[in-house]
Amino acid sequence: MLKLRLLTWDVKDTLLRMRQPLGQSYAAEARAHGVPVQPEALARAFREAYGEQSRRFPNYGRGQGLSSRQWWVDVVKQTFRLSGVQDERVLTLMAEKLYQDYCGAGNWELLPGASETLRQCRQRGFRMGVVSNFDQRLETILCQCNLRHHFDFVLSSEAAGFAKPDGRIFQQALRLGGVPPGQAAHVGDDYSRDYRAARAVGMHSFLLCADRQGEQPEVPPEHVLPTLSHLLALVEKG
Repeated sequence: MLKLRLLTWDVKDTLLRMRQPLGQSYAAEARAHGVPVQPEALARAFREAYGEQSRRFPNYGRGQGLSSRQWWVDVVKQTFRLSGVQDERVLTLMAEKLYQDYCGAGNWELLPGASETLRQCRQRGFRMGVVSNFDQRLETILCQCNLRHHFDFVLSSEAAGFAKPDGRIFQQALRLGGVPPGQAAHVGDDYSRDYRAARAVGMHSFLLCADRQGEQPEVPPEHVLPTLSHLLALVEKG
């Protein structure tokens, strides 16, 4: 059995996922402003706008004097511009509204087994924390989705100043959790940012593969979670 005292968790696509594809949410907002745009076009434009913004201003522009709110508003505006919307007034209204919408539970849903697994881990006496590439809205979202009470701390990349896979965000989490790396495990859905990055600082880690086809070749089967409900059995067996 692993001698673990701290479990850290990724959030997006590990504990929470979007209720509907982003393109659909954006298209609905556009329709509300009398602007017809196809969800598929918006999804493609978002990937382009988000990728370019991330290259120019990594980690929500934290190191370059940009607020994460402004970072996101710019991404949303550019998404609509690339989809053919040019009215600056409408762009601003839609961007501000969508930024707010993703603060609440309306656009997020729990992954199967999330609440129950967190509750059971708490009952077993684990310290618990969040380590997520996310902006300042994370605390609010976790509260709105009734998950915040499970965690001793919430560490977003914006607050930490470092984004996964940078090991420094995990080192901050270990300090907050008050344990050495060998007594901590991280749970996430991304091979490089979650599984491998946590192991690089000496933590244990588990890779959630709920909606993924095929397994990562370098991940032993005992580190793979088909669902979150498999976690405690693997922790206690390990």
